[in-house]
This record gives sequence, C-alpha cells and structure tokens, in this order.
Amino acid sequence: MKLIRYLSDTKHAFNDCVLTIGNFDGVHSGHRMVLGVLVEQAKSLNLAAAVMCFEPQPIEYFRGEDAPARISTARDKIEQLRQAGVDTLYLVRFNVALANMSAEQFVYMLYDQLHVKHLIVGDDFCFGKNRQGNFEYLQKAGAQQGFRVQRADTFLIDGERVSSTLIRTALASGELTKAAYYLGRHFRFSGRVMHGHKRGRELGFPTANICVKNRKSPLSGVFAVTIVPESGLVYEGVANIGTRPSIGDATRVLLEAHLFDFSGDLYGQRVRVSLYKKLRDEKKFESLERLKQQISMDSKQAKIYFNQTQSSRERHGL
Repeated sequence: MKLIRYLSDTKHAFNDCVLTIGNFDGVHSGHRMVLGVLVEQAKSLNLAAAVMCFEPQPIEYFRGEDAPARISTARDKIEQLRQAGVDTLYLVRFNVALANMSAEQFVYMLYDQLHVKHLIVGDDFCFGKNRQGNFEYLQKAGAQQGFRVQRADTFLIDGERVSSTLIRTALASGELTKAAYYLGRHFRFSGRVMHGHKRGRELGFPTANICVKNRKSPLSGVFAVTIVPESGLVYEGVANIGTRPSIGDATRVLLEAHLFDFSGDLYGQRVRVSLYKKLRDEKKFESLERLKQQISMDSKQAKIYFNQTQSSRERHGL
C-alpha cells in the first residue's frame, strides 16, 4: 500500500482511482463493508482502491481537547487499511488551508490531483468550508467532471447503525464484548514497550509499559488482556490503563501490562494488547502494599476469566 501524506506528492500515486473518504476511526465492521465495496469496484474497473483520511481528524482540529477519544492510533489505522486491500492511502494533514477550502476547490482536487473516476461516500458526507458540499453536490459535480458517485450503504447489526460513536460509548462503559461485536475483533492497543519506574517489578508484578499515543484514551481501568510481542506468541495477562494515581501525579495515559508465565526483556519491542474483560475501575490506594494485594486479586480474576473462556471454547469444539 502506498502512503501519501502530502497532496503535492500525488504524482507518485496511481493515475486513476476509486476513492472513499472518511475518518475510519477503528476500521470497524461498517468501515470494512465500505472498504470491501471499494476494493471490489476498483478491481472491476481495473483501477487503484484509494482512501483519503485526515490527520488530525477534522473534529480534532475544530474542537481540540473537547474532541472525542480515538478508537485507534493513526499507525494502527494504516495497518488495518492495508490489510483491507487498500492500494493507496492519502493521509493528509488537516490544516487551515483545508479547513477554508471551498466545496468547488475540494471537488477540483478530487478530479485534478487525485484522478478520481469513482467516488464512494455516505449520503451524510459533507465537505468544504462551512460544510457547503454534500452528496447531491458531488453527484452534480461528478456528472460534469467525469466521475461517478456511489452511495455507501449504512451497515446495521441487530437494527443498529454501526459507528465509531457507538463503539466509543461501549468502550467507555466497559462493555468490551459489545464493542468487539461491532468492531469485528477485540479492541486493542499497540505500541512500543518503554522503560518505566520499575515499580511493578518492585511489587512483584513486572509490567510492559506502553504510552497511549492518542491525546486521550476511549477507556480506562483494569482489564484481562492478551499480549502479543514480536515473537508472535500469545500471553494472557492483566493491564491497567490510566494515569497510575497510586504511583504519582502523572497526566499522561499509560498502559501497564503484566504477562502471566513470561520471563524476558520486552523493552523496545512493539506489542499488541487486546482487551477482553474489564475487571474494575482505576483507583488510588493508600499504600503500595494495598496496591500489591489488589494486583494479585486482579491477576486471579483474569486467570479465572481466561480459564472459563477456554473451557467454554473446548466444550463447543472451538
């Protein structure tokens, strides 16, 4: 997959393409339906399948700290789009120039710079300064400039429209099974293990520390997780996501994962942490000894959960 961050670099892209535009935060089941249509349409027309996203996301540009938490990092989104079969990803910086671009200028960019021959967007898609452009505007412009515009169908599960907002709400309330249902996979973080204060090791529970790259996390608390390091082996464990109120006055969100039945050095490795069950909220303890006792209880809960899950899978022949 070609990753293009500046529109001035479009000369390095394919000549013509089928394009869809959106945030694709989380690349959930609804997104993957649209991406499936995109790839299929591109193959039928013998064109490149292209996606345009913006960094930061427009809502982050306009609302700043009041913007909702992201479901996935930009890096994870790039990887998920690659796995979906996208040929070209335009990950364009959203800045004052784009924010003030008129609907007419935006359409000109589509056909003149990106060479769009077929465009797939939702019927609620708006663009241009003050949201001047909409689906009907695109249809008229496409007829004039020689590209087709296709409506992306709404993806429903149990009669409910799958959206990043729906998943974000489920994550915030600790409903990980519901979030996984709409995501089409368990919610996960990925990142590089960094050195910490070694407090977990002192407490007898060494942790792999990962800084949460997004400005805010969609959830916090203590969770039963699986951790996959670069070896590809899967380890069960327990993880705390938050600001560690019992350790210090940190404001940066950190994921601390304790791996069961693991000994070794993960520093510098990129690991993937998948969340399965919320065990409790993050809270401050009056002493490190009390924190140690709680971590032990959390670990026992997580092991019980995984043992029960494994037994259930075995009973059903999975």
